Amino acid sequence: MKLKLPRDQFLSTVRVGDKGQIVIPKEVRDLFEIEPGDSLMLMADKKRGIAIVGFDGMIDFMHESVRQAQQAQQEQGNQEEEPK
Repeated sequence: MKLKLPRDQFLSTVRVGDKGQIVIPKEVRDLFEIEPGDSLMLMADKKRGIAIVGFDGMIDFMHESVRQAQQAQQEQGNQEEEPK
């Protein structure tokens, strides 16, 4: 089932096969420039559902998250060292 949406949006149902696989519709692969062999990240939360995102963008996100966590740890360590 496909609905008519703006150019940069897509909504469709997909069927889960016997092996648990789904097919990403061609329109979505074209929209996000997904090519055979690309890596995607699947994120799942029981309450919020399932999301599939491009892995390349997630690498940048993960690097930035680690950098911010390290910075927060350093700042916390500096606060603990300061005399009261």
